[in-house]
Amino acid sequence: MAKQVPLMFKPELLSPAGSLEKLIASTSYGADAVYLAGQKFGLRTAAENFTLDELEEGVQFAHARGSKVYTVLNSFLHDEDMLELPEFIRHLSRLNIDGVIASDLGVITSVAKHSSLPIHLSTQASCLNVDSALYWKDLGVHRLILGREASISDAKKIKDATGIEVELFIHGSMCMAYSGNCTISNFTQGRDSNRGGCAQSCRFSYSLEYKNEADSEAETFSNTFFMSSKDLMGIELIPQFFDAQIDSLKIEGRMRSPLYAAMISKIYREAIDVYASNPNDFQNLLKNWRQELDLIPHREYSPGNLAHPASELSVNKQSKKPLETEKYEFIGLIKKIVPDQYLLVEARNPFSAEEPIELVTQKGSPIQFAAKNIQSSTGVKIDRAKQGTLVRIPFIAQAQTGQVLRKHIHT
Repeated sequence: MAKQVPLMFKPELLSPAGSLEKLIASTSYGADAVYLAGQKFGLRTAAENFTLDELEEGVQFAHARGSKVYTVLNSFLHDEDMLELPEFIRHLSRLNIDGVIASDLGVITSVAKHSSLPIHLSTQASCLNVDSALYWKDLGVHRLILGREASISDAKKIKDATGIEVELFIHGSMCMAYSGNCTISNFTQGRDSNRGGCAQSCRFSYSLEYKNEADSEAETFSNTFFMSSKDLMGIELIPQFFDAQIDSLKIEGRMRSPLYAAMISKIYREAIDVYASNPNDFQNLLKNWRQELDLIPHREYSPGNLAHPASELSVNKQSKKPLETEKYEFIGLIKKIVPDQYLLVEARNPFSAEEPIELVTQKGSPIQFAAKNIQSSTGVKIDRAKQGTLVRIPFIAQAQTGQVLRKHIHT
């Protein structure tokens, strides 16, 4: 049998960081880069996002671990918003942010005027063809996050023709609107989706009355989720991403939990690394990765437009709520390790001394154990860790700072 030669090209794994805690989780579990937002100018105002101090801490943490940080400036800004933008851009530049994500021409112009930060074109700009890509390249854009309607073959054609970096989403929630340009929340909630206020009204249940011109009676559908899109899952297409040399594979989910950020980053990190080092092993392990992804809360999975544009409806037709019940609960993040003594954990959900919990390691299966001796942060023995507290649990040799703890939810 011929010796396997590792592949020279390896795409960047780009994970979500909706908060400092999620940044720590994503980078600790293998993300090459993370994307995040400050308190303004992004499209996820419901996320925790970053204060200026947290932004500085997050950049330092990521850079110390070899991960890049991209900041989103992809909200659709009005003139009053633009007044505060230059100072924020200069602040990002002082922090050595690795790039900014923008879609508005005015924002892109302001970034170029007030910094030398690399500019990544947001998927909100709906770049889907070579001519559009060349236009953005001429304006100084460094990378194109292509519209969600683009396939891997579309991305390859654009990259080959322009020489510009391309990025595609590989996993996470999809939007039922064209490249995320939507005003449903404006109507239902009075919140502007394109300025960070999306209430995800498309995820709600609705009642419909449908009447065909040939029918005398209308057909009624109650409690339908007809606008709720499926979730994107492209792990099986990783060989195609490699062949097309897509520069960055992006995971959606800044509003998901740190456990989600950790688990998704861990699974895709392993899949990318396995294919890069020995492609023959990829298919053998694919079933295991699919099983792990099924344990994470999701709607029905779909490859979306990645492989065959418009060949599969990406919107659910289900009458039941299309989000699966969560199987695991995030209970804490390891903040500090005192060798041979204890792990200092920030408890995000309560857990008891006898309750079975799991340490999610960077590689391999989680380590199951019971924290039989829980102590307060000052060393006082307690029976139960309360939400929002720092606690000590027994030392585990395989543990590392930034790792997450979870427990199984019995349903």
